[in-house]
Amino acid sequence: MSKFNDLINGEQPVLVDFFAEWCGPCKTMAPILSEVASKLNGKARIIKVDIDKNPGAANKYKVRSVPTLMLFKKGEIKWQQSGVVPGGQLLNVLQQFT
Repeated sequence: MSKFNDLINGEQPVLVDFFAEWCGPCKTMAPILSEVASKLNGKARIIKVDIDKNPGAANKYKVRSVPTLMLFKKGEIKWQQSGVVPGGQLLNVLQQFT
């Protein structure tokens, strides 16, 4: 988990996708996240955290449903939302912090 902490405590915004393999909406989110990542030009990172493999992270950030997206910058949660988020909306949120 220390690599995760290093990432979210950095200057670069990091969008964390808390997901699960068995989650249908999480599968819907995957191509949206790929598309958004391609438009960010490296200004922010997107990482995926499987809540079944990383229950400690899910508990620490009180993830109650998946998918849950959280945007971190310098260790602080700047934005979060559960459920499927449209790519355009996600891009707008990320651009506010890059």
